Amino acid sequence: MKTDIHPQYDLTTVTCSCGARFVTRTTRPPAMTVELCNECHPFYTGEQRLVDTGGRVEHFQRRYGEAAEVRSKRYRKKNADNSPT
Repeated sequence: MKTDIHPQYDLTTVTCSCGARFVTRTTRPPAMTVELCNECHPFYTGEQRLVDTGGRVEHFQRRYGEAAEVRSKRYRKKNADNSPT
């Protein structure tokens, strides 16, 4: 078996955008930053919120927002016409 082929596995401090910090082990540099952690991620907190990186939500709304509303209105009108009375 070869010796000295594995990377260094050291402690590192991870800082989240919410301000939380924790220590873990990794082969990366001694300090890392992340956007989401277990203290602010919607899966763990139970709250629904959008994490918008780079204006992607606004871009989607500009691109598809009006078209989705028109389709929704057409769908409701079509189903109202076909409903049994």
